[in-house]
Amino acid sequence: MTILLTIIHVLVCLILILIVLLQSGKSADLAGAFGGGGSQTAFGARGTATFLSKLTTGAAVIFMLTSFTLSIVSTRQRASSVMEGTRTPASTTPAPSGSAPTAPAAAPGTEGTSQGAPSSPESPQSGQPEQKK
Repeated sequence: MTILLTIIHVLVCLILILIVLLQSGKSADLAGAFGGGGSQTAFGARGTATFLSKLTTGAAVIFMLTSFTLSIVSTRQRASSVMEGTRTPASTTPAPSGSAPTAPAAAPGTEGTSQGAPSSPESPQSGQPEQKK
């Protein structure tokens, strides 16, 4: 349906451009530039509506309706966010407000040991305390 509306919209747009270019301007001569149009109205003498002016009005109405319909249809089809498919890098995530990053607290009695080193005299292979010989 969107493709059909888009095709109609483009065709009406082209027709509207051609109709406007075919019409002659009102008071387009030299007298019209200096206020001599034979009338006291702001836009010149008002004559009967010609076939081209009626066609212009009809094409403009169709153009507005297709524009409005296309905007509604495209909004209903895409109800998700524009940024839905993007990933947020980890470095740009904000820290919780009011807290500064701190180092993890050391366990009691492990001040002199390096990280990852066992704090008790256990054997790394067996998980049992070493026996003195």
